[in-house]
Amino acid sequence: MRSLTVSFALVIFMVPGSLTHAQSSQPADKPAASVSNVASKEEVNQLRGEVAAQRQAIEELKALVEKLAEAKTRTADDASVQVRPVAGSAPAENNLQPVDAPGEGGVRLRNALLVEADPAAAVVDQAKPAAAPKKDTPLAAGWSGEHFFIKSADGQFSISPYGYLDTDYRAYKGDGAPSDTFLIRRARFGFQGNFGSHFDFAILTDANATTGAIVRDAYLNVRIRPEFQFQAGQFKEPFAQETGIGATNLDFVERGLQSLLYPSTATAYRSPGIALHGDINGGVIQWWAGAFNGRGGVTANNTNEPDFVGRLRLYPFRKGKSDWLKQFAFGGSIDHARSRGLSGDVSFNAALPDAAYTFFPALRINGPVERYEGEFTYLKGPLGLRGEYVQMQQQRYDIGSETPGGLGFLSVPGVGAKAWNIGATYLLTGEKRPENGTPRVKSPFFGPDTPGGKGRGLGAWEVALRYTGIQANAPGETFFNPFTPGLVPSYDYHTDEITFGLNWYPNYWVKYMVNLAVDQLHQPSITGQVPQNFFVVMQRLQFRF
Repeated sequence: MRSLTVSFALVIFMVPGSLTHAQSSQPADKPAASVSNVASKEEVNQLRGEVAAQRQAIEELKALVEKLAEAKTRTADDASVQVRPVAGSAPAENNLQPVDAPGEGGVRLRNALLVEADPAAAVVDQAKPAAAPKKDTPLAAGWSGEHFFIKSADGQFSISPYGYLDTDYRAYKGDGAPSDTFLIRRARFGFQGNFGSHFDFAILTDANATTGAIVRDAYLNVRIRPEFQFQAGQFKEPFAQETGIGATNLDFVERGLQSLLYPSTATAYRSPGIALHGDINGGVIQWWAGAFNGRGGVTANNTNEPDFVGRLRLYPFRKGKSDWLKQFAFGGSIDHARSRGLSGDVSFNAALPDAAYTFFPALRINGPVERYEGEFTYLKGPLGLRGEYVQMQQQRYDIGSETPGGLGFLSVPGVGAKAWNIGATYLLTGEKRPENGTPRVKSPFFGPDTPGGKGRGLGAWEVALRYTGIQANAPGETFFNPFTPGLVPSYDYHTDEITFGLNWYPNYWVKYMVNLAVDQLHQPSITGQVPQNFFVVMQRLQFRF
């Protein structure tokens, strides 16, 4: 704008100089009368026409300057156009011409040209600060009320560390019972999260693992639709009700005796494999179908037949109007696997979860393994009821005689087992019992407030009662073959357990459990053992995050 103004001023001052030069073209020493006598009337009219034309040009230049100024104000460009003299870049004061003689209209018009602005000159005239570089949106991190998390700004990626620690003290009373002991039952830590709206992942390790690999969970779940999902990696085989309940949400310190018949018991019910699953009609129907290694994450499968698992769980009244039946569920599972005698496979591990004793011997097996399971759950407010029944058959094809010196590949009846579990819990402080979760403690005793609540009190208190039992048999066989004589003894034992429990939740992340179990050993499988009751007191302090 400044350069436009200077150019306009130069035009104004140059026009009189040009006119003066035209009027004083005669020698200065001639008299004025002589000059006037020379100029004719025609010349005067011509000169006046030129002056009028110059004034019109000035008005047009002025209008052009005003238009350029308005255009410059409207646009974001620093300098759209400018009027610059053809002569170059001489300062404006050097372009002023001396006035030779006074007179009206005595100005000189310099040649001028309208050109586009020089970008460098525009920056000099009006410099604006450069725009700051666009910064990447930072990650979001914090506390969700239940877990720490790190999340991308667009919400497409999130990851949360999680874990739990179980510290136990166990005391035993009974002839031949184990010694009292402290132990770290679990010390697990891992990460879980999602990528986009269709991918979930988790990895969980157990620093206190005594059998198998320390990796417990390592999987990716693809949520194509709620009704159809795909999961691959290492995770719990979806067999039975209690395997679907996390260790932090168990009603009792240890699972019931029916868990002895689950697949992959040696590796906390986990095995490498794949599974299809989904929730139909908002969870009214839940289904699973999978194939697994069946031997945990360390040992490779020793047959060409994987462990096949199928499970179905129904909530028939979930969308009904009755609050009494909405949380009632029932279902069942099937499992088919194969054992291999040449690889040293033996029957199920019959050591009780509380480690009080082993009630059944380990026998050689070879051939198919079949499992069947039925379950139910009923929840209403602070009340929870759960029941489960499991039956298993392990074949013993071509195992031969167990008599010393006996030879041959002879088949004997398989090992059959069945187990049951029924338990009830009730929250005395009125919290709602979730199906697979921690009760929302209304009034924590210490620590942070429960998500969604606040206040201080005595925490949440819960009483529990459970009856569980197991029975197994392996029919014997006598071989009278003179070439390979032998005898396979019979086994038919059973045991059961009654457990009283008290659970205290000082806050949402800490749980203290006390269980008093009466293990009734009816038919000992160990020589020298006598039928008796074992009393086991188990205490657990659990912290999770």
